[in-house]
Amino acid sequence: MVIVLEKHITPEQKRDLRTYLESKGYQVREIVGQEETIFGAVGISRVDPRDVELLPGVQRVIPISKPYKLASRELKKDDTIVPIGPIKIGGKRIVVIAGPCAVESREQILETARIVRASGAVALRGGAFKPRTSPYSFQGLGEEGLKYLKEAGETFGMPIATEVVATEYVDMMQEYVDLFQIGARNMQNFELLKKVGRTGKPVLLKRGLSATIEEWLMAAEYLLAHGTDHVILCERGIRTFETYTRNTLDISAIPVIKKLSHLPILVDPSHATGIREKVPPVALASIAAGADGLIIEVHPDPSKALSDGAQTLFPEQFEKLMRDIEVLAPVVGKEVAKLPSMEEGKEGGRVSLPSSGKRLHSIAVDKPVPHGQVPRIAFQGERGAYSEMATLNYFHFEVETYPQRSFQDVFDAVLEGRVEYGIVPLENSLAGSVHENYDLFLRYPDIKIVGETQLRIVHSLIGLPDATLEEVRKVFSHPQGLAQCARFLDEHPYMEKVPFYDTAGSVAHVAKEGKKEYAAIAHEGAARIYGMKVLKSGIETNPLNYTRFAILARAELEVGERPNKASIVFSTPDRPGSLFKCMKVLADRNLNMKKLESRPIAGKPWQYMFYVDLELPEDVEIFKEAVAEISDLSEDGVRILGMYRTRT
Repeated sequence: MVIVLEKHITPEQKRDLRTYLESKGYQVREIVGQEETIFGAVGISRVDPRDVELLPGVQRVIPISKPYKLASRELKKDDTIVPIGPIKIGGKRIVVIAGPCAVESREQILETARIVRASGAVALRGGAFKPRTSPYSFQGLGEEGLKYLKEAGETFGMPIATEVVATEYVDMMQEYVDLFQIGARNMQNFELLKKVGRTGKPVLLKRGLSATIEEWLMAAEYLLAHGTDHVILCERGIRTFETYTRNTLDISAIPVIKKLSHLPILVDPSHATGIREKVPPVALASIAAGADGLIIEVHPDPSKALSDGAQTLFPEQFEKLMRDIEVLAPVVGKEVAKLPSMEEGKEGGRVSLPSSGKRLHSIAVDKPVPHGQVPRIAFQGERGAYSEMATLNYFHFEVETYPQRSFQDVFDAVLEGRVEYGIVPLENSLAGSVHENYDLFLRYPDIKIVGETQLRIVHSLIGLPDATLEEVRKVFSHPQGLAQCARFLDEHPYMEKVPFYDTAGSVAHVAKEGKKEYAAIAHEGAARIYGMKVLKSGIETNPLNYTRFAILARAELEVGERPNKASIVFSTPDRPGSLFKCMKVLADRNLNMKKLESRPIAGKPWQYMFYVDLELPEDVEIFKEAVAEISDLSEDGVRILGMYRTRT
C-alpha cells in the first residue's frame, strides 16, 4: 500500500507509523517526492487500509493493485534515478554503456575502454563469466577478467558493468563491480536475484528470452524486495518465430514500462538484432521511443572477437552512432550523459561511403532545359559541395547538378532558364544567416522560393586513397569548415590549417596535388566523387550543425502536398511602433513566425527591409488577409518570396 504522509508529520509520528507497519510484517520504504512524502509498505500481511488512515500523521492510504509493488508507478510517480559512480541513469539523460561481449585480455579491454570513453560512453561493459549456448564456446576469463575490467574502468574513469551468472560468484564480484548485470537466461533465477538484491548495489536486469512484461517486472520486484533500491531494466529482444535477426526487439515495451514502472529502461540493440549493420538504426529508434540509454557491444577488431563478433560495432561505427545520438537527444527532450573530460585523445579509421542512389553529374549549362528532360539544379561550389548534397535531400527523383562559381551565378542560371532549379543556403544553425542570398532575393524579383530543406553538416577529413591520418600535415578547407572542426585540429597540432575558397574544392585540390601529407575537410560525398578516402568522419566540434537551404525557381513549384511555409519581405515607415503593428497582424491571426531578419536597403542608408518566415495555416486565406493588411502598413507593400513545402 501507499501511505501518503501529512506535510507536517512529526519525526515521532513517522517513527511510530514505521514501527506499526513493520510489526504487521511489512517492508517499509520512505519515498520523498516533489509534492509529497510517502511510505511504501509491501508484504504478505493484510491490514485494513482504513485502520492505517486513522493513525497520526497519515493523510491517506492508496492500495497498490499491481502484483509488483515496489516496481510499480503506483508506488512512486517520479522516475527513479539510479546513481552509478559519477553517472546517473534515468530522468532527462541518455546513458550509453559500451564495451566488448567478453573480456579477452588486458590489452583488449584497455584498448576498448579507451575507444568507447573517447567516443562518449560513460560506463564500460564486458563479460568475465560468459553463459554460452555451447559448452565448447569461450566461457570468459573469470576473476582474472574482472581484474582487467576494473583496471580499465579505473584507468579511464568509467564505472563497470558485468554479468553475474551464479550465486557463488556474488560475494567475490562485489569488490570489482559497479553495476551487476542479470542476463536474460537468469531473469527468473530467483535465488540469484535475492542474493544480488541483498548486496544493495545497482542491478541491470535483462528481459528473459520469452518473458512477458509482467514477469520481467516481477523479477525486478525480487531485487527491490531483497534490498537494492537501484534496478535498471534492459530490453534485449525476445524470441519469436522470426529468424532474420537474432531476437525480435519489442520496442513497444519501452513506453509500456514507462507507464507501468518508475524504473529506468535501457535497450541492448546488439543482442536484439545480432547483426552489426542493424545496431545503429535500432539504437536510434529505441532512443526515439523513450529509452533512458543503450548498452552496446564494441570491439577494436570485431572479426577477431571470441564471442558475438557479428553483432559488435567497429570503433568508427560506434563513434558515428554517438554523434547521431547527440543530435537526436534534443528532439526527445533529453541530453546525452557525459563523463568529466580526460586528456586521453581518440583516433579513428575509415568509414565506408554509402551510394546516394541518385544520378549526379556535371554538364556545361549553356542552353534552356528541353521539355521532359531530367531536371537541372544549379548550386554554388565544386562537385561534392554541401549544397549538392542538400539537393539529394530535397529532390526525390533523378536530377542533374550544375556547379556555379557564386551564389549570383545560381540566380542567373535559374533566371535565364539554363536550369530549372537552384539551391542556395539561407542559414546555418551555428554561423547564422547567409546575408548575401537574402540580398539577392531583392535583386531578382522573378525568382521564387519553391521549397526548403535542411542538411546536417557532418565534416570529414579526406585524403588520398593510400594516405593515413598520421601522415597528414596540411589541412585545406573553407575557413568556416576549419573553424567548425577546431577541436579536432587542436587535438592534432601538427596539422597546419590552410584556408581554401570551398570545402569540396579543397578535396579536388588535394586530389590534384597528389600528396599524402595533404588532406581536406568536406562532406564525405566529396571523397567518393574525387576518388579519395575518408580518414576520419564526424570531426565537427558541434554535431548540432545544420544548414537550411532554399530551392529556387522562376515560378511556383506545382507540388502534390500543400505548402506549409511562406516567406515575405517588406519595409516599414520610420515611425515608432511600425514593425510592432505588422507583427501584431500576425499574432492576431495566430500565424507562427519562424524567423525575422532585417537587411539594409541598398542606396537608402539606415533604412531596412524585413524578411519573415511563417508557418502556413490550413486555411491559406488567413495568410493572404494578413499579407494584405501588412501591405497597407508597410512602406512599399509586401512581396511574397514564396509559398512552399519544407522537407527535413
